[in-house]
Amino acid sequence: MTSTPIAELWAGLSDGAEARPEAAYRLLRAAVESFAERGFHATTTRDIATGAGMSPAALYIHYPSKAALLAEISRAGHAATLELVRTAVAGGDGPAERMRRLVEEFTAWHAKARTVGRVVNYELHALPEDAHAVVAALRLDIEREVAALIEEGLAAGVFEVAEVRTAARAVTSLGIDVSRWYTGRSSETPEELGRRYGELVLRMLGADLRGGLGRP
Repeated sequence: MTSTPIAELWAGLSDGAEARPEAAYRLLRAAVESFAERGFHATTTRDIATGAGMSPAALYIHYPSKAALLAEISRAGHAATLELVRTAVAGGDGPAERMRRLVEEFTAWHAKARTVGRVVNYELHALPEDAHAVVAALRLDIEREVAALIEEGLAAGVFEVAEVRTAARAVTSLGIDVSRWYTGRSSETPEELGRRYGELVLRMLGADLRGGLGRP
């Protein structure tokens, strides 16, 4: 299983998140690995503490429960994904070029950070109610960004889809699912997979690829 770039999740965020002590990052990293391997409910606080090289009692200095760890991981993972999507959508290129960039980067992120992606997308059911509400809002913001880009493409005549919200969910679902099956033994690099998914999504949205959309 790949090492998870936990500290980078917070370092790359612009939402005012503060740096954590090194011990907290060790706990977050161990929690991600444990949740991804065993699932939230089968993971114990002892599993997490042992993975971090700490005693179970030391865990509670930083987090009141394993649910608090899951909540922080889920919030940070979704916030990082939202920033990636907003950055990809911004710019002066046309909607098809921006959609290609969005899908390429979204897919590659879920391949590279697959342990984080697996936890934040497939352990949602285990979140406490208040944490779930925060994450649900972030997921809705991601979907809205993608939907807005699809609508822009429709207005420009470069996309052709029957229903925007369904199309937006299909776009994000393709990338999210990569974290479920991608491994270090996969035949494609994250970047190669991103490029292939980018073309697949443009075809799904009805874009005309005969002009190459900036590709050689």
